[in-house]
Amino acid sequence: MALSLDSFRLLGRSGLRVSPLALGTMTFGETWGAEEAESRRMFDAYVDRGGNFIDTAGYYAQGRSEQLTGKFAQGKRPRLVISTKYSLAVTPGDPNAAGNGRKSMLRSVEESLKRLVTDYIDLLFLHVWDDTTPADEILRGFDDLVRQGKVLYIGISDTAAWQVARLQTMAELRGWTQLAALQVEYNLLQRTVERDLIPMARAVGIGVMPWSPLASGLLSGKYANGAGANSDPAGGRGVTLVAHGRVNEGAVAIADAVKRSADRLGATSAQVALAWLLANPAVAAPILGARTLRQLEDNLGSLEVELAAEHLAELDSASGIELGFPHDFLKLEFVGAALTGGTKLRPRQ
Repeated sequence: MALSLDSFRLLGRSGLRVSPLALGTMTFGETWGAEEAESRRMFDAYVDRGGNFIDTAGYYAQGRSEQLTGKFAQGKRPRLVISTKYSLAVTPGDPNAAGNGRKSMLRSVEESLKRLVTDYIDLLFLHVWDDTTPADEILRGFDDLVRQGKVLYIGISDTAAWQVARLQTMAELRGWTQLAALQVEYNLLQRTVERDLIPMARAVGIGVMPWSPLASGLLSGKYANGAGANSDPAGGRGVTLVAHGRVNEGAVAIADAVKRSADRLGATSAQVALAWLLANPAVAAPILGARTLRQLEDNLGSLEVELAAEHLAELDSASGIELGFPHDFLKLEFVGAALTGGTKLRPRQ
């Protein structure tokens, strides 16, 4: 069944309704991507097609992304769900203008509210786990902001599964605001999150928002069979990927599998890669990171791509990973038989 941007989904266990694809604005601003005019075209195209989920961060383009997002949202703010993040310093020199602590959180929120020209943030993320701030300090800071009305929902990004589960459990037991969303790198080239982060999120009621769904462009089609790696039009990104070892035999093989499915479906590789994520029930909304309106429109076409069972099986076969211990151990036949006493048991749906 084809989707559309107004085929809204609930975010995790919350009542927040969001589009199945989020518009990422990390590319907004001349520093990292599109100039203002092109950023405006992408924003308007997304919203005009019914999209309501905008993702930004104070760190992106040193605040320019938030400024442009706030400017473009004027007159449309009530119907939009705007998420932003705290933790990473925009300017160096002040240790408390970074990290996960309360001082960093409150300062970042106040600055984000000014740049976004709004009096509330729909969804505030902890951007990156600093491994120093106590969990209760983070959660109480979030809860205070929610009680003040400056933040409506909270989320977390780039954090180990056990830490996220610990935070969610602590929030639930203490009656504090619980996490509604989790941002992780997730795509056909990066599936290690399936070991613990994805099942954890499903178990504790957190919606997953994959970032880099096209693996920095490796799944866009131009890298299939190794083509185009050294003539990338996006500011030499292909050369950078090659230099960091991202364009390798394994990556190209997966890109080839994506392109084969795309050719059979009459779609683009990027659309198939996004459709694969959309088919995952744990995924709330992949975050699009287009640099041009043309790229954005192509990405939005993924909503109309339906992957049959054979397509999903082929993609899983080409990109699947070993889950490792204890997952592989628990799937052993003799272990399952011992756990059920040799009887048949239907798993919980």
